[in-house]
Amino acid sequence: MRLPAPIGEAWDWQLAAACRDADPLVFFHPDNERGEPRASRVRAAKRICRRCPVRALCLGYALESGEHHGTWGGYTEDERRTLHRQATQHERDRGSGAD
Repeated sequence: MRLPAPIGEAWDWQLAAACRDADPLVFFHPDNERGEPRASRVRAAKRICRRCPVRALCLGYALESGEHHGTWGGYTEDERRTLHRQATQHERDRGSGAD
């Protein structure tokens, strides 16, 4: 049995990403990074994301895949967890008729 070939189109958005030539360390924090060094790195990552033409696709990928690390689509790990919680709560509310 052969595995299906990878679908390149699913990843093509990355070719247009503003971060493509940036230092990946801007988007992923080192162990024990805290305070101003972390805040400064996050600000730098978000500046790159703000000008990115595929920002929404990047964020969508991170949310769908459950990406736990790094800044994706202009959102940090904590911000994506908040988005996920809000979406989950919204779905629960819709299911219970609370909308």
